Amino acid sequence: MLLLAASVAAAQSWDIQVSGTTASLRGVSAVNARVAWASGAKGTILRTGDGGATWQNVSPPAAVDMDFRDIEAVSEQVAIAMSAGPGRVSRLYKTVDSGANWMLLKSNQELEGFWDAIATWDDMHGILMGDPVDGRFTVLTTSDGLNWREQIGPKAEKGEAAFAASGTALVVGGTREAWFATGGTGGGRVFHSEDAGKTWMVVRTPLRPSAEGSGIFSIAMAGARGVAVGGDYMKPAESSGNIVVSDNAGGKWSVPASAPGGY
Repeated sequence: MLLLAASVAAAQSWDIQVSGTTASLRGVSAVNARVAWASGAKGTILRTGDGGATWQNVSPPAAVDMDFRDIEAVSEQVAIAMSAGPGRVSRLYKTVDSGANWMLLKSNQELEGFWDAIATWDDMHGILMGDPVDGRFTVLTTSDGLNWREQIGPKAEKGEAAFAASGTALVVGGTREAWFATGGTGGGRVFHSEDAGKTWMVVRTPLRPSAEGSGIFSIAMAGARGVAVGGDYMKPAESSGNIVVSDNAGGKWSVPASAPGGY
């Protein structure tokens, strides 16, 4: 019993690690207990191969002005990083040699566009979601890990958008399922695709945004169970009731009986 208690306590503890950078880090993705990737402002991408004891700066040399809000670790050597920002500032980069070299996969050509998150099912298949352009959310997918093609995204409500919240507004599951959540005055909705982003179903949740900077920021799915969280990042102390849950793969969302407050 003492050994069990000690192991549980150890699993609940956190160790601060020295990143070696002063840049704000926005994204993180772990491959296993040894290898993980992190990304952030000033074009920063870091990689550890020893469980975080040391972190190497493997940033793309030509991306110093990028803000890498999301990174997806496909393997120990392969990762895809997404820069978020208006117009062509939104970009996708990929490495296949642990960050020694990076290739620019795609730049956003829509001046009104803003990419928010990426997610991958495997080393060949992935999906990207961005803010609405001409009334529809931006959706890009790949089936070869290199070429990203635009799909017809679902329609957005007036004032509805998504947040580039460390890539957590978009999540994938199974072989081709995907969900993303929205904010803004028309947001508070969860979109669900069962065919890798070709078609979408949408459900309005009890989490109703009241301002441009409020709504759902993050979503997580585990089988049929789901949790979506958010609030108002401009008024975090005043936020409450900002958690909704689902037990049918996002077909319906409800407020749990007990939940922490805040943003």
